[in-house]
Amino acid sequence: MTKIKKVCDIVSKVFGISSFSPAIKTEPTMDAILEGVKASVDLSTPHTFKIRARRHDKMFEHDSDYINRAAATVILKSSDWKVDVHNPEVTILIEVRKDAVYIMSEKIPGAGGFPVGVGGRAMMLLSGGIDSPVASYLMMKRGVHIECVHFAAPPYTSAEAREKVYALARLLAPYQGDVVVHVVPFTTLQLAIYQNAPESYAITLMRRMMMRIAAGLAEKRHCLAIGTGESVGQVASQTLESMYVINNVTNMPLIRPLVCMDKTEIIDIARKIGTYETSILPYEDCCTIFTPKNPVTRPKLEKCIEYEKRWDWQEMVSDCIEYAETIRLHFEEPNKAEDDLF
Repeated sequence: MTKIKKVCDIVSKVFGISSFSPAIKTEPTMDAILEGVKASVDLSTPHTFKIRARRHDKMFEHDSDYINRAAATVILKSSDWKVDVHNPEVTILIEVRKDAVYIMSEKIPGAGGFPVGVGGRAMMLLSGGIDSPVASYLMMKRGVHIECVHFAAPPYTSAEAREKVYALARLLAPYQGDVVVHVVPFTTLQLAIYQNAPESYAITLMRRMMMRIAAGLAEKRHCLAIGTGESVGQVASQTLESMYVINNVTNMPLIRPLVCMDKTEIIDIARKIGTYETSILPYEDCCTIFTPKNPVTRPKLEKCIEYEKRWDWQEMVSDCIEYAETIRLHFEEPNKAEDDLF
């Protein structure tokens, strides 16, 4: 991969950039401009083209029209290219400035959105499935700097499942430089739910505990919101009734970027950002492994409160927050854990 390709790959993941163009920089002279124009395109394959000069430096010896004609002439004499001022296949842009001239022939779409960080910070629930990495990407695109929380339940969940989450975080890292992941030891609390509540309510109670833990970590890390990959009606815990009951445990804003998307739309974005193949690796998270056969789709808030009175979940939630393992993952150094920073 050439240096310019590497630079373009990095810049294409910077939110807040609509488009960008690699440029050849030359001295502000006509001879240098004409050489730069020939070097900016591959003349061996015929195309239609148009020259568009912008003379920002009005003291330059030639006006824009002269530059256009001279540059077009050198292309025509050097190749089988043809001029098409209305629908050209290639537009060569020449920007004449006081100190230098910049010549561009390619316009590359940027990531769009807002620069990461201008929208504040949020704590994202990262499960390892298809949806949550896409939701994380869309949050970053709106300028929100994310940290992630993942719930691990060893020995029921494997080390491979955790590494899968780390791999997804690394794929997301280029969009904001790095991603902090908090791995919560969830086994004790998850088993307590099954010991003190009907199996049908297990997922609902589990999600309520996850929201409490995420809110605690968010407050600790100065995040202003919680983000999830939920979509209305996709699973039992994502009906409106379930969302209402789960939301009840926190006053922190809860953002669901995928809430009205179809699964095919979500998968399309996952493929686009390169997370899909990792997300479908067969390593199950704690929600998948502990999914009940008949989860309630219309849970009642009063029943959740009643079940939660049966044990001291508050201390368990506090322990989950206190003993969460924190790791910073960077796209340039994917294997480097920086626990000493925390």
